[in-house]
Amino acid sequence: MLFHMSILETKHRMFTGLVDDIGFIEQVSSTAAGRELRVQCRYHDLVNGESIAINGACLTVRECGEDNQGRGWFTVAAVVTTLERTNIGTWRADTRINLERAMRLGDRLGGHLVLGHVDDLGTVTSRSQYGDALLIDIALPVLLQPLMVAYGSITVNGVSLTVNALLENGVQLSIIDYTQRHTTLGALAVGDTVHIEADVLAKHVERLLAPQLAQRETR
Repeated sequence: MLFHMSILETKHRMFTGLVDDIGFIEQVSSTAAGRELRVQCRYHDLVNGESIAINGACLTVRECGEDNQGRGWFTVAAVVTTLERTNIGTWRADTRINLERAMRLGDRLGGHLVLGHVDDLGTVTSRSQYGDALLIDIALPVLLQPLMVAYGSITVNGVSLTVNALLENGVQLSIIDYTQRHTTLGALAVGDTVHIEADVLAKHVERLLAPQLAQRETR
């Protein structure tokens, strides 16, 4: 099945928002293909052309292999349209990133349907401990706020999460210990920006209702 070209990726792949590795940037360079990143990871069976979500942004593996210590690595390139919608332009060597490979037919859907298309950036406004949960408040751009519902799904830096509460200008997340240890979310600090992908079902509903809402406003 063919899909329209995404602003972030020319191929359409699905993810679940369940991060299965924390990689880190080994090298950043500017090339004819865009801002190129070399990433160290645990994967040893990647193939060129494979799609991979890096902090929730779907990118294409350009080259891959193992270093002389047997560690996996791959390169990707972020084009200007990707850089405009993400914070990839700020990444430097040693930046830690959440990784997820694309789903295969028959895989379990443990999180929710994630496209790897970053909608915009959110900003961490508060971080506090509540019992065994880490509460993180994130301010969202105005256009994303109507797509959020309490206890609905949201993807933050590639991680499938549940909206713990709606705030006046964003959402509150409750991060469990497992997620803190197996993703980079536990290291978030006030002022950090994060990749946000709204639930694709909410985006389709908004699109379908837009003509009716526009007509109501003109009456």
